[in-house]
Amino acid sequence: MLHRRLAGFGIGTGVVVAGVAGFGSSAAFAVDPDDLESRVTVAGITTHLQALQDIADANGGNRAIGTPGYEASGQYIESVLTAAGYTPVRQPFQATTQTIDDFSITLLGTTTGPEGDRIPMEGTTETAVGGIVDAEMVVPATATGCTTEEWGGVVATAKVAVVSRGACSFAEKSLAAAGAGAAAVLIYNNEPGPLNGTLGEQVPEYIPSVGLTQEEGAALVAALPGNPTVSLTLQETTTTVDTFNIIAETPTGRDDNTVMLGAHLDSVPEGPGINDNGSGSAAILETAVQLAASGDLNNQVRFAWWGAEEVGLVGSTYYVDDLAANDPDELDEIATYLNFDMVASPNYVISVYDADQSTYEAPVEVPEGSIATEKAFTDYFDAIGQPWIDTAFDARSDYDAFIANDVAASGLFTGADDEKTVDQAALFGGTGGPGITPDPNYHSAADGIANVNADALGIMAGAIASVTASLANDTTAINQYPPVVVPVDPAPVPEPVAEPAATGSQLAATGADGALSALPVGVLLLGAGTVLAVLRMRTVRTGARRG
Repeated sequence: MLHRRLAGFGIGTGVVVAGVAGFGSSAAFAVDPDDLESRVTVAGITTHLQALQDIADANGGNRAIGTPGYEASGQYIESVLTAAGYTPVRQPFQATTQTIDDFSITLLGTTTGPEGDRIPMEGTTETAVGGIVDAEMVVPATATGCTTEEWGGVVATAKVAVVSRGACSFAEKSLAAAGAGAAAVLIYNNEPGPLNGTLGEQVPEYIPSVGLTQEEGAALVAALPGNPTVSLTLQETTTTVDTFNIIAETPTGRDDNTVMLGAHLDSVPEGPGINDNGSGSAAILETAVQLAASGDLNNQVRFAWWGAEEVGLVGSTYYVDDLAANDPDELDEIATYLNFDMVASPNYVISVYDADQSTYEAPVEVPEGSIATEKAFTDYFDAIGQPWIDTAFDARSDYDAFIANDVAASGLFTGADDEKTVDQAALFGGTGGPGITPDPNYHSAADGIANVNADALGIMAGAIASVTASLANDTTAINQYPPVVVPVDPAPVPEPVAEPAATGSQLAATGADGALSALPVGVLLLGAGTVLAVLRMRTVRTGARRG
C-alpha cells in the first residue's frame, strides 16, 4: 500500500517513475505497520512466555546461563524460528558467573547484608580476606568521578570513594576511583530508589563497587565533614561457563541497511525470569514469526537473543566487539538497534530510552540516528494517545555495546527496581511512592508468568511491531539513505491491441521532448493507481558513519 511516509519524498499524483538499475526486476514488498501490529498479539506472545515458564519449572526454577534451563530456552527459540522459515545461528562464547558468598557493609551506623538496598554491582571484584575495616571516605572534585582528572589533587589512597551515578558508566567510575588509589567505591543513585548496576564483564582492574540509594548517598555526603568510616566485606565465587547468543535474520531486505532487534534470553539463578526478560524475548520472537509471513522486505531485519546479560551484558558485548574486530562493515551496516528488556512489568511504566537526553544525561556520546529511533517509538505512542516517559541510557542493558560503538539505538522498558512515583502512577495506573517499584518481583523466584501485566505487554507489543515494520520499510530519518521508489504488486497490464499514440497525460508526465527515454534500464513508468514502497540506494562510504 502507499504509506504516508512517501508524502515527504516529492511524489506527484500523476505518473510515477520508479526503480533503479542494479536492484533487479523483482518487486520489493512493503510491510503495513498496522497489519503487523494486528498480528503480533498478547495471546501469541503469551504462548512463548508459557513455554519459557514450563522450561524453568522443569529445570530447577530458572533459565540462567550454564544451566539446562538456558539450553532448553535456546532450543525453544530455535525451533519456533525454524518453523517460521528462519535459519537461526548460535554464536558461542564464554562468560564468567559471579556468586556473592559473603557481603556486609557498615555505614552511617547501620550494618546490612545482601538483602538490603546496598547492592554489590554485577562484575565487581571482591575485598581481600578480612574485608575493609573502618576506612575513611572521600569524594572526587566532581561528584560523578568519571576520570582521573576528576580525582586530581584528592588523596584517595586506601579510602573508600563516594561518587554519584551519571555522566559515565559504572565501570568508568570504578576504574577512575581505582586509579586514584581507592580501596572500594560506593556509587549512589541520581534518582529515587536503589541502584542495582553492572560494571560489565569482570576485569581485575575494578575495585569492590556497591550501589546505594539516592537518599543514603545524600546523607553520606552531608556527613563527610564529620569523618565517618565504612567497613565492607565482599567475597565471591566466579566460574567460567560456555554459553551462546542466537541470531536470525530475514532472508529478504537490504543487508547493507539492517534493522536489529535484541532481547536477553537468560534469567538470574534466583527465578524463571518471565518478565526479566522472557517478556522481551517472547515479544521479538512473535514479531519475527509474524514478519516472516509479511512478504519481501525493503530492509533486512535481524533478531538477537542475548546470553549472559545478567552477568554483565556479556553476550551483546561479545557480538558487537566481534563485529568491530572482524567485520566492521557489517557493524556499520546496522541502521539502528532496538532493545527490549522487561516489557511487561506488573506495576508498569511505559518508557523509551532517552536518546535526546531530554531527561537523563547518557554515559557516552549518543550515536547519530538514536534520536530519530527514539522518536519512532514516541511518535507511535503519541499517535495512539499513550502516555510515555524517558528512561536513561544507564549501561544496564544490551544497547550499551551498540551505542559505545557508534550504532544508533533506542528501545522500550516498563521498569524494574527503580522507584515508581506518584506522578507516574497517575499517568499509567497502579501505585507509586517511596519504596514502590514497577516490578516488586524483580530478580526473584516470583518473576513467573503471573508477574506479567497483559496491558503493558499489549502496549509494548504494538509499539514493537509497528516500529519494526516502519523501519523495515524506511530508515531515512535515522541514517538519511536516499529513498528509491519501487513497485509493489503492480496491477496487471492488459495486452495492447495496437500501438496507441501518446496521450495528453503521458506527454504531461514525460515532457514533449520524451525525457523518459534518457532513464536507465530498469526504470518503470507506472500508472497512478500503482502501490509503492520505499527502498534505499546504497551510499558511497567515505570512512565516516552514514549521516
